[in-house]
Amino acid sequence: MSDRNEVEEYDLRGLQCPLPVLKTRNRMRKMVAGESIWIFTDDPLAGLDIPNFCNEYAQDLVDQKTGVDGELRFLVKRTDTKL
Repeated sequence: MSDRNEVEEYDLRGLQCPLPVLKTRNRMRKMVAGESIWIFTDDPLAGLDIPNFCNEYAQDLVDQKTGVDGELRFLVKRTDTKL
């Protein structure tokens, strides 16, 4: 991601635990502090896993939404904390 104001979307629908959180962590390792990413998943366990990941690794969970179809969406901002 070249523009820090641009928010990438990462589609992880169809993947089951623990893949959404593992793939999120791997993707965020490639980001620089200040960049954000929307995570889209339909794995119900991600509702616990993604917030716990953010808490454990000191990343900012900016927003969390649940769609009418059960899809979960997370806006996560990369901090300067090592992943």
